[in-house]
Amino acid sequence: MSDIKLAPAPPGVSGAGFFATTLDKAVGLARANSLWPLPFATSCCGIEFMATMGSTYDLARFGAERPSFSPRQSDMLLVMGTIAKKMGPVLKQVYIQMAEPRWVIAVGACASSGGIFDTYSVLQGIDEVIPVDVYVPGCPPRPEAILDGVMRLQDIVRTESVRRRESDEYKALLESYGIHNG
Repeated sequence: MSDIKLAPAPPGVSGAGFFATTLDKAVGLARANSLWPLPFATSCCGIEFMATMGSTYDLARFGAERPSFSPRQSDMLLVMGTIAKKMGPVLKQVYIQMAEPRWVIAVGACASSGGIFDTYSVLQGIDEVIPVDVYVPGCPPRPEAILDGVMRLQDIVRTESVRRRESDEYKALLESYGIHNG
């Protein structure tokens, strides 16, 4: 955030100054402070997310005060809880329907690694079906840990290039998950 500075006006120009920054930094700052979360909660981590949205922890002060339950109006997917293999295609479809650019936070041990459920029916991490940007550890994680995960995602969003989503590396990442963007 300190990279955006008010520069003095050039000679012959009246006024207090003008903004001197790159488009990437300005867009990154705007995106990082206006994330719209989509909670995908299947277990106890969802209760911790509810506490995070409450007045004690207040996720709204980080610019994510509008949880959306429509993937088309969200750009931050928070997956919380155990994801059965039968839910994998549903989770992938929700991810595909989200607005671009989109980011994912795996909240808790179950979403990150399957947790204690090392069985045939449970995904051993949602990164088997969709790309994950931030992992939040815990079983269940405290609201402070979820807030830390959101702040880490804000750092990623703030520094991400506007052109990253058109890069060959990003397209290859989506292709590796069987997601065809375009």
